[in-house]
Amino acid sequence: MSVLIVTDARIRELNRTYRGIDSSTDVLAFPMAEGKFAALNPDLIGDIVISAERARVQAQQAGHDLIDELRLLAAHGTLHLLGYEDETSRGRARMRRLAQKYAMSAEGRR
Repeated sequence: MSVLIVTDARIRELNRTYRGIDSSTDVLAFPMAEGKFAALNPDLIGDIVISAERARVQAQQAGHDLIDELRLLAAHGTLHLLGYEDETSRGRARMRRLAQKYAMSAEGRR
């Protein structure tokens, strides 16, 4: 898995190109287990792209530091790579709970 931290403009471009949505977002996940190249390397689960600017704003709004927000977004993206979806309120709540759990368990590894 790779994690790439980019500008808001770059994540907007990726969101437009790959999802057809012309707006920025906080995190995108690109699973490698799907599509015509899925069999190239079954050990790769995919790529996560995070907007640095969006992460900074969200960290301030949540009252925690940038590192904690980056952990949350990386955990959220990883959940997407593993097949979790957040299109419904139930799915969003589940992903929020799991991302929080995994991000906080990574906190002790600093």
